[in-house]
Amino acid sequence: MKILFAVQGTGNGHISRAMTLLPELCNYGKVDLLISGRHNGLTPSYPIRYKYEGLGFSFGKNGGIDLTRTFTEAKISRLIKEFESVPVEKYDLVINDFEPLTAWVSKVKQVPCIGLSHQSALLLPGVPLPNDNNLIGNLVLKYYAPVAEAISFHFNRWHPDIFTPVIRNDLRSVKITDNGHLTVYLPAYGDQLLIEFFSQLKGVKVEIFTKGIHKQQLSPMLSLHPVDQLSFGKSMASCGGIICGAGFETPAEALFMRKKLMVIPMKNQFEQQCNAAALQQMGVRTLPKLDMELLPEVVSWITHAEPVEVNYPNQNKEIFTRLFEKSANHQCPKAVGHRPATYRSLLHAGLKELKSKAVSQFF
Repeated sequence: MKILFAVQGTGNGHISRAMTLLPELCNYGKVDLLISGRHNGLTPSYPIRYKYEGLGFSFGKNGGIDLTRTFTEAKISRLIKEFESVPVEKYDLVINDFEPLTAWVSKVKQVPCIGLSHQSALLLPGVPLPNDNNLIGNLVLKYYAPVAEAISFHFNRWHPDIFTPVIRNDLRSVKITDNGHLTVYLPAYGDQLLIEFFSQLKGVKVEIFTKGIHKQQLSPMLSLHPVDQLSFGKSMASCGGIICGAGFETPAEALFMRKKLMVIPMKNQFEQQCNAAALQQMGVRTLPKLDMELLPEVVSWITHAEPVEVNYPNQNKEIFTRLFEKSANHQCPKAVGHRPATYRSLLHAGLKELKSKAVSQFF
């Protein structure tokens, strides 16, 4: 069986999960890896067969996604060329981790495509969602990388198609200690803002992980570290608490290691707002933003918070058993009946309309 494993490459979480799952997936056939997207700092341990820029998001420095840069960097002509070059028809099955190119091409070419992602969980009934309805956010979840069937991951099993998070093998065996320091990973905030905020914590050692720097010891109690999977994992395993964005993998790893956790969801990022709502329901402290006015809440959390108890067993075998059961029963949707030139014009118009809606929503 020829399998294409298509992975979203914006950020590190999707790639990290893929590397953990690939050994089990390879038991089912010959697997090729496709990654689309930028802004990740990991080098996959499995060879990449196809690499595309895709459609990703650009982080700002004040706690959210920079929508202007996101859409400026989304070159529609390049996306169309990438769309036309993805060879899904060479494969018996596409497994899609929120990767837009293969999701849409599989629809057009009638190739079986099964989702394997956290984002698909957010569309299932019973999953906690934020109180505020977000039209653009819902559109992104439904149409960014659409699949008819999916296996999903979330912090808790709110639905039968949800599995608990995939935890890296090295973290499953790491020794958990508590050296009392605070591990911080907030990539949507600039270094200077992070330094100004966390330098106000008295008597607490803080290790801040940020992109594009070398290690810097700013004071005996405050240091900056490059985002390296090994050193970040060690910092988490030995810390007294973790403050991070409301992504999926890092909070899941913190919960698995029984660390007290605080999350600050990115602005303009509906998935993170959903994750924060779910974590808050489980008892995790959340903050709307990193602001000096909220410093007392951070101090209170450091002093009084306790870890949230979870059970995240290794379910890799069960995940693919369920996935291939779904694949056996999966019926491909009818192909989109447009000639390539017509389809290109529709894609061009659709992206421009989505850009217009997003900009009008947030600016």
